[in-house]
Amino acid sequence: MLDTSQIAAASKILHDHWRAGTKLRALVDAIRPRDRADGYAVQAALEKTSREKLFGWKIAATSEAGQKHINVAGPLAGRILAETVIADGGIASMTGNEMRVGEPEFAFRMAHDLPPRSSAYSVQEALDAVGTLHPAIEIPDSRFADFTAAGEAQLIADNACAHLFVLGPATSADWRMMDLVEERPTITLRGERYTGHGRNVLGDPRVALAWCVNELRGLGLMLRAGEVITTGTCHPPLPIAAGDDFAADFGVLGKVSVRFA
Repeated sequence: MLDTSQIAAASKILHDHWRAGTKLRALVDAIRPRDRADGYAVQAALEKTSREKLFGWKIAATSEAGQKHINVAGPLAGRILAETVIADGGIASMTGNEMRVGEPEFAFRMAHDLPPRSSAYSVQEALDAVGTLHPAIEIPDSRFADFTAAGEAQLIADNACAHLFVLGPATSADWRMMDLVEERPTITLRGERYTGHGRNVLGDPRVALAWCVNELRGLGLMLRAGEVITTGTCHPPLPIAAGDDFAADFGVLGKVSVRFA
C-alpha cells in the first residue's frame, strides 16, 4: 500500500501531465499503484487539486469494446471534475488528447445522497435516489502514452481516463417507464450515422449506475445529491478529430452535441 507521500507524488505527476497535455510511459516503481485501492487513493488526491465542488463520476469500460480499448477486464470509476465539463453544443479542445474518441452515454443526476453502508445497494435503491436522466458525451484520454499497457491500478489512478465531459439537458420523457436496455441512440459524425445500444452498458445502464454506487460504497465514499454518474459508452468508442461535430440523438430522451477544435 502506498503511503501518503507516495500517493501525493503520484497524483502530482498525473495532474501535471494532464494540465500540460503531455504523456508519460508509467509511474516510477516507488510510487506506482499496485492494486485498485492504491489507484483510488491516488485518484482521490487528484480531486483535491480542483477548487470547485465535484461534478460527478464516470465509469470506464462498461462495454466489451471499452474494456478492449483500455485493456482491462471490468469497469473502473473516475471523478468528473467541474472544470472538465463542457456545455452542450460547446467546443472541446483536442490539444494533448491522444485517445481521440467520443462516447455517447446515459447519465443520471442524483436527487438524494447515498452514504456508504455495509450492504450493497440494489438497482432499485440506486434508481430511487436519481432525480433526472440526461444524454451525455464523454471524451476520455489518458496521461499514459500507452494506456493499453498501463493496467487497471494505474488507469484508476489516472482518473479512469477521465478528460472532458458534455452533459445534455434533463429528459422530459418518463424514462423510469422505459426499457433503457433497448434504447438505440443515433450518433452523427462526419456525415456518417452510427447506432448505439443500451445493452452495451454492462447489459443495462441502470445496472451500471448501481455498480458505480456500490463501487463508491466499497470505498467508503458518499454519493451526493446533485452529482452526476455517467454510465459508459453505449457504442464502441468513435474516432474524432479537430473540426468534427459529434451529435448523439437519444430519441425521446433528448440530444447532446459537441464540436472539436
